[in-house]
Amino acid sequence: MGFAQYDNFDGRGLAHLVRRGEVSPAELLEEAITRIERHNPTLNAVVYKAYDEARATAKGRLPDGPFKGVPFLIKDIGMPVAGWPMTNGSAYLRNNISPGDAELTRRYRAAGVVLMGKTNTPEFGIPGTTEGRHLGICRNPWNPNHSSGGSSGGAASAVASGMVPMAHGSDGLGSIRIPSAQCGLVGMKPTQYRNPGGPDDRSRAHGFVVDHVLTRTVRDSAAMLDWTGWPEDDAPYAPVPKARLYMDEIKTAPGRLRIGLYTEVPRGIPPHPDVQAVFDATAKTLEELGHTLIVKKDLPIDWRKLYRAQGAVSGAMFVAGIDSHREMLGRDPTEDEMEPLAWASYRSAQKLTASMIGEGLQNLRLISRQILALWREFDVLLSPVTLAPAPEIGHLDPVNVEPREFNRRQSKVFGYTPPYNMTGQPSLSLPMGMSSTGIPIGMMFTGRYADEATLYRLAAQLEEARPWQDRKPAVWG
Repeated sequence: MGFAQYDNFDGRGLAHLVRRGEVSPAELLEEAITRIERHNPTLNAVVYKAYDEARATAKGRLPDGPFKGVPFLIKDIGMPVAGWPMTNGSAYLRNNISPGDAELTRRYRAAGVVLMGKTNTPEFGIPGTTEGRHLGICRNPWNPNHSSGGSSGGAASAVASGMVPMAHGSDGLGSIRIPSAQCGLVGMKPTQYRNPGGPDDRSRAHGFVVDHVLTRTVRDSAAMLDWTGWPEDDAPYAPVPKARLYMDEIKTAPGRLRIGLYTEVPRGIPPHPDVQAVFDATAKTLEELGHTLIVKKDLPIDWRKLYRAQGAVSGAMFVAGIDSHREMLGRDPTEDEMEPLAWASYRSAQKLTASMIGEGLQNLRLISRQILALWREFDVLLSPVTLAPAPEIGHLDPVNVEPREFNRRQSKVFGYTPPYNMTGQPSLSLPMGMSSTGIPIGMMFTGRYADEATLYRLAAQLEEARPWQDRKPAVWG
């Protein structure tokens, strides 16, 4: 017995049917498996399949959480699942098996989801596209000749194609928001430390990386963050408490917000005409909804100084991460085990001095304060997520494109997302339009530190005013 209507529902909708006894978790799982087996040969979104384990879980007693019985996928980077591989997209870690669950994995299980596999990611999450030698190329369901974004591209491809209604992702410089934008999804990067990173959160020591889910609806994102987003024991930092549940926030009108409009990036590259058109249409919608628009031609921030600081700190963290893997494996990585972009990043970062890293940490702190102060002028900042729609596969190829050329090309596609990993602010991608060639284009809404509430209120208002759920990609169902 199947459930052909599976992909007509979001996660909350499926869980509601499970509670009413209209469908079983086992039936939902089989529908997810059917769709993965149908579409994965085209998309390569799922790179590890734990079907037998998932079937046993679905037939057992599931926790009565908000997503009871909903099939779920974990990104194959930095998120341990007991007994599952965690390669971080690298051949160097091809034999790495996680001995236990991360705290966030445990919270997902407690939410009632059925873990069934892992999704594709580029090597060590470095590129903004999910193309790599070890796990292979992940493709966009809207047009498989195009990138699904990165580094949570496998998660985005799986959710956008209807394999699962939601999936785990992580965001270190844009890795939830970019694939959400390019695949037509809701992608919230929560406030720094809102979700737990432990017990082994060494890779999050610089604070850039946060985890959450990629979803098709606002309510799924809000409900999961309500469930997972509370302080963990023994964590050295705790998020600012929220006033009430985000599920209550999405039922609350946002009021008349002051919304800053910003399209500049450090290199002065203008957005692609299709991106600009969606930005303009979104601004018009916001004005029609009664919000006050504040045009910001430029933000008084030394972006080059900020990115130099970020590069030094990220580079130091990368070297420390490889060193920890080396200690675990008992050997150094070899050049043939790492792709050219990651290898070049690793070798370059080894040349960093203590002064460069220390100065980077200092400048990150000082410039973050300058950025956070801008929110005295407005409640939310609107900008595109990317400079251009999803590029064709191969344009951002970390294996075959020389690293400097790769970074040059990447700078013409991305640039809006990284600052808010450094400041720790919540930042949300919403699927506000389409390119002239039928690829989704996301807009980014960034709020004050710890103010996911305002973003969720506004997102729910926009979801009602300009609904996106009826848009379906070429690879679907």
